[in-house]
Amino acid sequence: MICYRYLISGRVQGVFYRASAQHQASALGLRGWVRNLVDGRVELLACGDQKALDELEKWLKIGPEYAKVSNIEIIKENQKALSGNFEVRPTSSL
Repeated sequence: MICYRYLISGRVQGVFYRASAQHQASALGLRGWVRNLVDGRVELLACGDQKALDELEKWLKIGPEYAKVSNIEIIKENQKALSGNFEVRPTSSL
């Protein structure tokens, strides 16, 4: 299993970015979570196979209808022990 942390900047809060990302990641069979950060970014951790992660990354660059993504920082993570569904977490200060 491969894991990446994504830090998404732009107009990504208040536009259903987290809920839409959760839907996309779940549809791709990925595990992980997504949350808002107090600095206005969205943070997402996704684990799964490379093909599904590549598809998620394509979607993250566009986001839902009212989002405007200006930058995505991608950090490869060590494999995480994640179980259950892809979830939306509360806002974090990172």
